[in-house]
Order: sequence, then structure tokens, then C-alpha cells
Amino acid sequence: MSHDATPDPYANPLAFGQRMQVLRERRGMSRTVLGGLVGMSAEWVKQVENGRIQAPGLDMVLRIAEALRVRDLSDLTGRRDMPAPLFQGPGHPRLAAVRAAVDALPLGSPTAAPPRPEHLAARLAVAWKSRHEAPNHRELVGGLLPDLIRDAHLAVQSAEAPDDWRAAQSVLAEVYSLSQFFIAYQPDPALLWRVAERSMVAAAQSTDPHAIGVSAWLMAQAHRDSGPGHYDAADAVTMQAIEHLAPLLPDADDHVLAIAGALEFEAGYTAARRGQKGTAWRHWSQARKMARKLPVDYFHPVTSFSRAIMGAHAVTVAVELHAGPESVRQAARADATTIPSRPRRARHRIEEARGYQLDGQPDVAIATLAMAHEAAPETIRYNGYAKALILEEIQARASGRRRRASELAVKVGLLAA
Repeated sequence: MSHDATPDPYANPLAFGQRMQVLRERRGMSRTVLGGLVGMSAEWVKQVENGRIQAPGLDMVLRIAEALRVRDLSDLTGRRDMPAPLFQGPGHPRLAAVRAAVDALPLGSPTAAPPRPEHLAARLAVAWKSRHEAPNHRELVGGLLPDLIRDAHLAVQSAEAPDDWRAAQSVLAEVYSLSQFFIAYQPDPALLWRVAERSMVAAAQSTDPHAIGVSAWLMAQAHRDSGPGHYDAADAVTMQAIEHLAPLLPDADDHVLAIAGALEFEAGYTAARRGQKGTAWRHWSQARKMARKLPVDYFHPVTSFSRAIMGAHAVTVAVELHAGPESVRQAARADATTIPSRPRRARHRIEEARGYQLDGQPDVAIATLAMAHEAAPETIRYNGYAKALILEEIQARASGRRRRASELAVKVGLLAA
């Protein structure tokens, strides 16, 4: 190979900076652009690539991986023996059945009794309850979704009165919203986008403000999790939904108030991803004001928005802003025990762990991830941040931490027992 040829990161044991340069150049991205996406200068990128700055910490590695759109964290770390697919799991056993239900032609059997929208709504409520209460929530929801998807389509096709048709569309939109929770972090992004778009279409057809808000909330997340290039789209969806709901809020019920508050926080979440500290905390503060209008014991069945969740949201904002000490301070103030949803509680523990890692407390981070696993094993198993943090600590010099990380890796399924 000539000295001018671009090396293959999979064929040569390159240093982190070299791999980063190869992947950046293969995407046709300048150092200035990459630096801007991760909040650093072009000179900093150059020094990392030249080896003058050693491999950055976990959080920055994840930001670089996201900016470069790598499919696997090992593309950057070089640890091919410890692959860590980013933001997607290996595929849940029930994924194929859910995919088949989504892909099927929505043609109901002529002999089937058309389900009433209110009956479907009751079944959907049971599915949401199962998701929040069960540690193996993906298994349960994945088992319920195929029939729910089929019957929701049948309800839409069978509706004769306009009100029934709109009610059925509202239920269909929420069925697809539930599907997004199952499909998230699975190895089928195209399926996730199909479901997100179908949810938005059904919600718009329903004219139900709550269904529209929920679908927009999930669509914004899908855009944001696709990387910095989609942040503008995430903001556009969020702000359009907020503007749509604003005139309705004076007379709205708790569910509509809650989804409006959840959307307000989503705007802050995306701002934090951008590094816009003031904007992020301003949206968080507005969301907290909206949460205080809800009953003390209220908990939104889809977004988990409530008074109790605002502490967890504060941790997320601080973590996304890469503020280690502030993340830990917010974690100390948040009370995870007040979050009734097991997967949402596990997600909060993962955010806390990221904060402790940012603050230089890796032992506490691993202990916190263990609590996330206890709350909902299927949540941590499919979370890219959690898996990357565990894999990093498997290589720790401290033997005790290395052992605890390895034990957790076995439970999560990253390492064989």
C-alpha cells in the first residue's frame, strides 16, 4: 500500500485517532464540520487524529460515533472482540412477528367481528400497564402488538360513522406509538420510521389532540436519535405540535396538558444535545411549570410525564450538556422511587450512571447501572449508552470495578457466562 493510500480500519490495528480520521474522510467530512458536531474545534480534531490527544472519554466517543454515523462502537475503539452496536439491540425474539404485522396488508377478514374503538382502547390500556409494570416489558408488549395492529386496522376499515372512524384512527395511532417503544433500539431502523410515520398519519386523521401530541413526541425522538443532521427536523416537529396544542390548553384535560409538557421537555432535550445550555434549561423550566398543573399522583401512560419525572428530566439535560458535577447534583435531588414505570426508572438510572461517569465516579456508575438492570433488564439490554459504559469498565485497571462490570456484562448479555 502506498503512503498516500487510506488505511483500512478493519485490517490494521490503528490508534483511535487514525480510525476517527479514516471514518471522517470516508464520509467526506471536514475537521471543522466534525468539530462543530461534537462541540470542539477543528484543531482539537486534528490533535486527536494525530495522536497528540489520546482517545477521549466515553461520552465524547459516543458523540463522535453519532456524528460519524458508525454502526458499531468498535469501529472507533478497535475492540472487535467486544462489539457494541449503537442504539440498537441484537433483535428481540418477537421482533419478526411485530414486523410481519406492520408489513401485512391492512385487510381485515370479512367474517371477523369488527372491534369497537373503546374495546381496543381498553386492550391498549392493558398493554401500556404491562409495559410500565413488567421487568420483561418488551416480551409482553411484543406478544400483544400483532393482534392490536391487526384489530386497530380492522376497526378503521369497519367504521361507518365519522366519529367512530376518527376514534379508531386515534387508537391506531396509539397502537403504532406503542410499537415504537418496542421497535426502538432494534436492528431495523426502516421499520421504526414506517411505524412513526403511520402513527402521525393516523393521528392527523383522528384530529385527536392527544394522539397528535403523542405521535409528534415520538417522531421528534426518532429524528433526534438519528444524529445531529436531524436535530432541525426534531425541533420542527416539536414546535409545530406545541403550537397546535397551545390554543387548546386552557380547557384541556390532564392527558393533553401532559403531552404538551412532554413536548416542551423534548425541545429542551434537543437543545441540550446541541449544547445550548440556556435554551435547554428554559424549556425544562417551562415543562416543570406545566407538570405542576397536573395532580400530584398523575402519570402520563405513554410519556411518563408527571411531577415525579421532572427530576429525572433534569438529570438528562445535565448529562446531555456534558456537565458532570451538575448531573450528579441533579441525580441527588431526583427520587427514582417515585417513578412508577419500571422501564422509565431503569432509563433514569442509566442517565444517572452517565452523569457519574462524566463526574469521574465510575464505581458509582457501575453500581447505578446494576440498579437499572434490577428495575428492567430489557431496558438496559437494548441501551447503547449503558452497553458502552459497561464495556469501557470491563477494561478498567481497578480489579474490583473490572469484576463488577464483567458480572453486569454477563447479566446484560454482552459477555458469555
